[in-house]
Amino acid sequence: MEMVKTEAIPNLNVFSETLQSLAELDRDILVVTSDSRGSGKLVPFGVRFPDQIVEVGIAEQNLVGVAAGLASMGKKVFAVSPACFLTARSLEQIKNDVAYSDNPVKLIGISSGVSYGALGSTHHSLHDFAVLRAIHNMTVVAPCDNFETTEAVRQAAEMKSPVYIRFGKKGMPHLSRYLDPGFEIGKGRTIREGDDLTFIGTGETVLPCQEAADLLAEKHGIRCRVISLHTIKPLDEKLILQAAANDRPVITAEEHSVHGGLGEAVASLLFQAGYRNKFKIVGLPDEYTVSGSQTEIFNHYGISGDGLARTALGLL
Repeated sequence: MEMVKTEAIPNLNVFSETLQSLAELDRDILVVTSDSRGSGKLVPFGVRFPDQIVEVGIAEQNLVGVAAGLASMGKKVFAVSPACFLTARSLEQIKNDVAYSDNPVKLIGISSGVSYGALGSTHHSLHDFAVLRAIHNMTVVAPCDNFETTEAVRQAAEMKSPVYIRFGKKGMPHLSRYLDPGFEIGKGRTIREGDDLTFIGTGETVLPCQEAADLLAEKHGIRCRVISLHTIKPLDEKLILQAAANDRPVITAEEHSVHGGLGEAVASLLFQAGYRNKFKIVGLPDEYTVSGSQTEIFNHYGISGDGLARTALGLL
């Protein structure tokens, strides 16, 4: 199934537009941001709904504490900040004020992964899946395209428990949604069928998985299944086990460290269930990450159509 050729719009822009449409109908929708109104594409939101946005300045721990307090009073709060700072500097507040206190804050990590690539490791968020997966009462979501973004934001707004959603900066084309037209947080989506190998991606790595599947089909006649596992926690165990049921090789791709993220979650599930598929985790290795644009960093570490196709051929 080919990708739909439409304009590539950053998921973050779609997040802002969706949030505005929700706030127009619901005065309980509130945004709290840490000097991220511009980078979070929230300037239009602030203009339209000045009474529904709170600016705390560069104080991410305060951001999470204020958001938790508002959520405890029944507000539907979206706490928006760069993912690298939100999930590191504010981790104690996320753990205690949000997750353990069961305040349904919607934590929005912007410019995630290596979106801030040229700014170096201080601005890379390659740890967020790992640390948030380890915290009880936390849902973790990374939409792959504009469609998944819209649905994730709408569903998160109505959730009664905490959720973390991460967004990058790159314009994302609409991936085919005809095989699995629905979206549900906690349930992955098959966006391409195939019996020879399975790619499991999340967030902005689903696109290179699809590109790799295109290359393998065109050049080698290899039919690959592509899954958008937009929810890292809880895992869609049924879909993953079905994808591995015929012993086909499995490759996971993530804009995250190879430690503690999507790949290790999938590997743990398969191994404990008795599966022995050929398996490869593609992500950022345990080293001082190179600097550059997101595309340059992806290419360097093989998180690209070409790179993933080469990895697949190696497994096959």
